Amino acid sequence: MVVCVCLLFAATLLGAQFTGYISDSHCGAKHMDGSQASTNCVTSCIKGGAAPVFVAMDKKVYKLTDKSKVTSFYGKKVKITGSMSGDTVTIENIEAAK
Repeated sequence: MVVCVCLLFAATLLGAQFTGYISDSHCGAKHMDGSQASTNCVTSCIKGGAAPVFVAMDKKVYKLTDKSKVTSFYGKKVKITGSMSGDTVTIENIEAAK
């Protein structure tokens, strides 16, 4: 039974969908409004050396395994299809969210 529960849990995290914002490791959850000011700040912080991060709707901040996939989404609300392991999200697909 334990094996079944573990397999079910793993399946829910693989190919799962997560909605939130792309921010930076310096500002974290401060930019969850999708405004141009947020986009500008996130872009500036990342250019200054901060890492891009994913901020879930509950304001938990996650690292990203492939940062190149989020460059056009800085400061924006996104829907990510992928997997989560601990505090890290692996992106299979990312798109703008409403």
